[in-house]
Amino acid sequence: MLRLLILTFPIVLLADSDILWFEEFSGSGEESIGHYILACEDSGFLQIGESYDYSNMSSKILVVKISSNGQLIWSREIYIGEHNLGNSAIELNDGYLICGGMDQNSALIKLDKENGSTIFLETFDNGGTDAFEHATLIPGGIVAVGYVYAQDIYNTFFTEGQGYIMFFDQNGNDLSSQNLSQFIDQAYRVQAVNDELIISGLSEDASDYKIIKMSLDGNIVWHYSYGGDNEDHCFGMDVNDNGDIFLAGHTLSDTQNWDTYTLKINNNGILIWANTIGNPRGFNPEYIHDEAWDIKATNDGGCITIAGTGDEYDEYSECDGQDCSDIWNAYLIKFSSDGNVSWEKTFSSLDVSEEVIDWAGEAIDLTNDGGAIIAIDNGQFGFLRVNNIQNMLLNKNEMQIPKNFWLNNNYPNPFNPSTNIPFSISNEDNVSIIIYDVNGRWITELLNRYMSKGAYSINWNGKDERGSKVSAGVYLFSMTSGEYQHTKKMILLK
Repeated sequence: MLRLLILTFPIVLLADSDILWFEEFSGSGEESIGHYILACEDSGFLQIGESYDYSNMSSKILVVKISSNGQLIWSREIYIGEHNLGNSAIELNDGYLICGGMDQNSALIKLDKENGSTIFLETFDNGGTDAFEHATLIPGGIVAVGYVYAQDIYNTFFTEGQGYIMFFDQNGNDLSSQNLSQFIDQAYRVQAVNDELIISGLSEDASDYKIIKMSLDGNIVWHYSYGGDNEDHCFGMDVNDNGDIFLAGHTLSDTQNWDTYTLKINNNGILIWANTIGNPRGFNPEYIHDEAWDIKATNDGGCITIAGTGDEYDEYSECDGQDCSDIWNAYLIKFSSDGNVSWEKTFSSLDVSEEVIDWAGEAIDLTNDGGAIIAIDNGQFGFLRVNNIQNMLLNKNEMQIPKNFWLNNNYPNPFNPSTNIPFSISNEDNVSIIIYDVNGRWITELLNRYMSKGAYSINWNGKDERGSKVSAGVYLFSMTSGEYQHTKKMILLK
């Protein structure tokens, strides 16, 4: 009997974002600056950056893991010599993989999830002062991108170096590498999409946004630059389930000062839309810097950009009550699928305390409840938990009991050969999880039994109900429990 999955049209609920809680943590130095944040599988959060001692211009990698309600679980400082950078992290099944630099060499560090202890630490002298900015999983291994031969070693955002990529096995052993300076000066982000790599960053002299599509064997498929006639600095990238690419950063092209610059590009490198926006508090735009550092694709085809907004000029200051231009705010912008601004909002220290200090948004990750976690730069590692970031896509029968059940995104995704599907139920009930192909045809049933309330995870090994391996491609996994039913996409690599 042919069994098909019927997908119902979703109802879209829209709202802007509010603060749920805020916590901050510091390292041993005078100042701590976070660059990347993760919403973890266990519902906790991980932030990565550095702790700085300005008396001797030294830095240590700082990694902080907290619980879902903001309580400290563990904190690590990692360093060799005086120049250490914590640039990003990805979550593995058995640890967190930190990308950065140690003693002016590129570094990969795998940490234990439970206590942050080191599983492995590998450094690579790839040329001059060098570092990894980001990594992604590919079948059987890891890919990391960054830069070599940095000219400005203390500038963690643009070092005037040469773009670089390295391929590793699952244990961090070097397999091959490639200099990308012909195409990109600093490779900032990388994602694996449909057996190819999407790499973003800064072009020569940080003059334009840059994207490279590369095959898994290192061949360039295409590369394009985006921007205007002045400086355009690209830092954030994300790719949605349709393969659309989102870029975020800031620009001086056709602006009075730095404004956020957000792009949506299709998987062939064709620009779909671009939006330049800034000065949300209405001060003098000649003096306001709006600097975007990260972006996430949302499930409505749009995206969310995180930035900081404020001025850095001694000769200018303007206030509206306690809100002053030279006190920086975190700046959040939600874009629709066609590039229009759905809403924008700023957050400041006055939202959580009576203290007036600079806040800037450095990084963002989405949470399973439609909210987000934001890395706040306030001289420490700030964790800002907010709600209502992406539209909640609900079927009619889901709207009756949305809090009782939750189907999380599978991990890893894309995957090969297997992936984990986390889910939770708050009441005892029968739970069914079925895999379908992209056309809705039944592949296999992973689960169908009565379960007590709690959080669970089930593994799919990429095989159908007869035990045969299925072909690479897009698959759907659907959870049904009582009147609740929810479906998500995943990608099986070759």
